[in-house]
Amino acid sequence: MGAMEFHDVVRQRRMVRRYGDEDVDPAIVDRMLAHAVQAPSAGFSQGWAFLVLDRPHDVDRFWRSANPAHGNRPDAWLTGMRTAPVVIVPLSCRAAYLDRYAEPDKGWTDRAQARWSVPYWHIDTAMAALLILQTAVDEGLGACFFGIPPERTDAVRAEFGVPEDHMPIGAITVGHPAPPRAPRSGARTRKPLAQVVHRGDW
Repeated sequence: MGAMEFHDVVRQRRMVRRYGDEDVDPAIVDRMLAHAVQAPSAGFSQGWAFLVLDRPHDVDRFWRSANPAHGNRPDAWLTGMRTAPVVIVPLSCRAAYLDRYAEPDKGWTDRAQARWSVPYWHIDTAMAALLILQTAVDEGLGACFFGIPPERTDAVRAEFGVPEDHMPIGAITVGHPAPPRAPRSGARTRKPLAQVVHRGDW
């Protein structure tokens, strides 16, 4: 696929929480990752990495390490999410940014984290994750970004041998969307632009 207009990709992106049985073409996963690394990064630090889990055994290892309710009558959310054949874990590396900005053209030789107004290592990796989500839509797939519980981060790192200087900022399930269910009553809608855009001043 990959032939949608950009505005359609943006408008059709949704968090998909239940998937069909069809496998995901590995070439599409490769395109997701190729697009992810086109994201902007402060100082071109590129302090990101991506753990790709696309074999059933590895996906199961992820859920066992990331979710303590894995084997205890999982709820509807977890039951649906576990149907995804692919999980991608974006990871940020703070050290890559501190090292980059200690180089001569930047000059923050003290490597102090306090110099950063916000943690750009997380922000840049999140932008890369959004490109993965958008590529999924462009390819006719579904995806969902979600958080890993903080008390499970070390377990995920240990399960997959992730270095200590890499932080999972969340995870992304990818697959062919299952047929949509009826919308929930009281489902939230997007806020109108007039409510969130402030021109000139607040």
